Amino acid sequence: MFETSQIPTPDHPDEAFAAVVALRRLTARLERSAVDHALEQGWTWNQIGQALGMTAQAAHKRLSPQRRAPLD
Repeated sequence: MFETSQIPTPDHPDEAFAAVVALRRLTARLERSAVDHALEQGWTWNQIGQALGMTAQAAHKRLSPQRRAPLD
């Protein structure tokens, strides 16, 4: 996946913050893609919520293709 030696240290805040932003964007894309594929495979919102550690209602509200906010 990636080498932990490539992760910036807090000693260099500009690099560390850039890495945090990149990881958040990657995480959001991965999460949305996983939800889309799970829905295509017939998963319920309860199953998706459980897999993500949240309620079905929270998962649906945040990740439903019809309701989710666009990525930046």
